[in-house]
Amino acid sequence: MVSQWFDPEPADVKGLPFARELARRGHEVVVITGFPNYPGGKIYPGYRIQCWQRERRNGIDVIRVPLYPSHSLSKWGRIVNYSSFALAASTIGLFVAGRADVAYIYHPPATVALPALLSRLLWGTPCIIDIQDLWPDAIEATGIIRNRAILKAIGLFSNVVNRLVSRIVVLSPGFRQRLLERGIPAKKVEVIYNWSRMDGAPPCTARLPDNEAAVLKDKFNVLFAGNLGPAQALSNVVAAAGMICESHPEVQFVFVGSGIDEEALRAAASGLPNVLFLPRRHPSEMAPLFEMASALLVHLRDEPHFAITIPSKTQDYLAAGKPLIMAVRGDAAQMVLDSAGGVVCEPEQPSQLVAAIERLLSLSEVERTAMGRAGRNYYTLNLSLGAGVDRFVALFLELQGARRERQEAEELPRAKE
Repeated sequence: MVSQWFDPEPADVKGLPFARELARRGHEVVVITGFPNYPGGKIYPGYRIQCWQRERRNGIDVIRVPLYPSHSLSKWGRIVNYSSFALAASTIGLFVAGRADVAYIYHPPATVALPALLSRLLWGTPCIIDIQDLWPDAIEATGIIRNRAILKAIGLFSNVVNRLVSRIVVLSPGFRQRLLERGIPAKKVEVIYNWSRMDGAPPCTARLPDNEAAVLKDKFNVLFAGNLGPAQALSNVVAAAGMICESHPEVQFVFVGSGIDEEALRAAASGLPNVLFLPRRHPSEMAPLFEMASALLVHLRDEPHFAITIPSKTQDYLAAGKPLIMAVRGDAAQMVLDSAGGVVCEPEQPSQLVAAIERLLSLSEVERTAMGRAGRNYYTLNLSLGAGVDRFVALFLELQGARRERQEAEELPRAKE
């Protein structure tokens, strides 16, 4: 597995639980990743950047290589962050990890494919890229880079990567359709939905601090958990809090996380009694907060790219068994409607968000509980870790078998000679 982010970072949707489940099924898993620094751009306590570091996590061999830590709005900081990891993983990482039967690439960024492609060039290793963000679409949508020439270059690079890998896995039908429109053969692209980051993790033993439990008690808590950044457009959620404050004083908006927009959001919410900020915590520690939530909110900017994505917190929320408020268009909204696990509204429209909350308030507690249960049942049947890993393993074995057949076909003429 090649992933720039991995446990203990909270960004590894297909990280440790995926690797651990593969190992449980008898596969040998080696992960090439960086030193943990996401989302704050600072190296985690207990780690220091060095030439490389090997560690064991739940029977998984994790190889960490150096990178330039950065997660700011600076496009140059991001470029150096991505390229430094790609260079180190392609040299130090491959040297330490050695040969593999299959290389699994967790994207973004697209540059993470370089070590896997080099492995294919050197040893013929089949490569699967799991695209969580389409480039350059996602970069343009978040506003990190607006220069058309740079975006075009990124698009060309991404297209080359997509043509060189053996197979592409995407998280939504919209992603698949977009790649087909770009000339990728249909047989090369497969949809495998993400699972919850809590699926397969050890049972949560965390408890809420007394002060947090006290401020959440007896409130209708609308909880947003995750990155507080430009892509989430959370100033609209703060605006909705201001609009609903007097008419529904029982409603409380709870932001759990951190990010580059946090300071601006705190300033915008200053003076609002119904907005609460709680510190970021690992997904494995979120269960007590989910339990105190009345509704779980997904919100993204109103960009065409986001209409074909399914934010990873969608699966977390469905698995938690609480009603969702999906303020995202397209595939993610359709998933919530299909599950009957929540309500949908237009993104970046505070009045629409207020209306969605009022729809939930109009339901009885029994009806809201049934809504959450419907979402959890949908998750279990269609999106769980077990179902997803079944499909990945079949794909790995298919590519391994095809590689073996090619090798045997190449050896046959030599044997006859």
